[in-house]
Amino acid sequence: MSARPADARHVVVAGGGRLARSLCHSLAAIHPPVPVRVTVLARDLDAALGLARAARVRATVTGTPVAFTARPFTAEPGADPGEGYAADAASMARLRPDVLVCAASAQSPYERAAAPSAWTELIAAAGFGVTLALQAELVSRLAAALAGGAPDATLVNGAFPDAVNPLLAALDLSALCGIGNVATLAACLDAALGRPGPRRLAVLGHHAHLAAPGRDGDDTAEVRAWLDGRPVPDVTGLLADYRALPRPELNALAGHAGAALVAALATGTDEVAASVPGPLGLPGGYPVRFTGGRTELRLPAEVSVAQAVAWNTAAGRRDGVEVGGGHVRYPERARAALSAYRPDLADGWHASELPDIAGRFTALRDHLRTVPPARSVLEESR
Repeated sequence: MSARPADARHVVVAGGGRLARSLCHSLAAIHPPVPVRVTVLARDLDAALGLARAARVRATVTGTPVAFTARPFTAEPGADPGEGYAADAASMARLRPDVLVCAASAQSPYERAAAPSAWTELIAAAGFGVTLALQAELVSRLAAALAGGAPDATLVNGAFPDAVNPLLAALDLSALCGIGNVATLAACLDAALGRPGPRRLAVLGHHAHLAAPGRDGDDTAEVRAWLDGRPVPDVTGLLADYRALPRPELNALAGHAGAALVAALATGTDEVAASVPGPLGLPGGYPVRFTGGRTELRLPAEVSVAQAVAWNTAAGRRDGVEVGGGHVRYPERARAALSAYRPDLADGWHASELPDIAGRFTALRDHLRTVPPARSVLEESR
């Protein structure tokens, strides 16, 4: 392996799945102004090595100054990872990332298609938000590890950032923003509008908006977008063909859009305009500007910050969850579905309870995975 420049910027990608793969493949095709080295961390070292190897070939073909390597990883703080790393301050101090991207969680978004069960039926009935504690478990450990071992590093979260980032903020843990979700939709709108670019396009949207809006007429049912400060008409029509893409393809687009953002953040681009989920610990996604270590919203004049937050909070209820003031609450649909199995969880919980709540959801998931998907809640309760 060729030597890496000592002054190369360091991006660490935690995860070896689809999002990590699309992110690294896209990073390999970017021409940054300074060299970048990417370290892939994954529990499955073979998967991480394969990902890094394929990305290295892509970087070679395109002639980019981006190098890739892989190391084993354990999510357990204080564990002995051998020659690898753990989710603790000591490992982060050794890694010294400029940007760390969490591209993994304890709950795959593809489980319903790959391994349907009563658990995936519960997610379908309650909404994706019911998995919040499982989405937050790893990234919360990474955020705490960075705070203790590499406090100058930037954390970018790819695990349900619309709801997880507000949870992290309630725990006094920092994530600059997320990738995917509104960023994916903004990229699709940018393409549909003839590529005006993220500086001209501002998008307000939530993870829930990855799906087409229903017929309920709710004013939070669809993404809101502005081009040069003017509302974009027929957003639903513009996004229709992109929403029709298979979900893995949309996930690949999330990684591609995320790679452009991560490269800009890692190399110190003076100003980055984007629409991203979870900036400033806010729920949902917003148009933002990153300048000199500062994050500011780029909302149109007619929308206040309070209005944008309230709109995204309401949109998040379509996902079956609401995070605010450090509390996690489930709207009626999610509460009813969860009450059939765990009434104690259905009442909601506080951010400070995350480790315990994640354990309870893990136990519930492990049990429901053994129940066939066609079996009803009533049958299961007998």
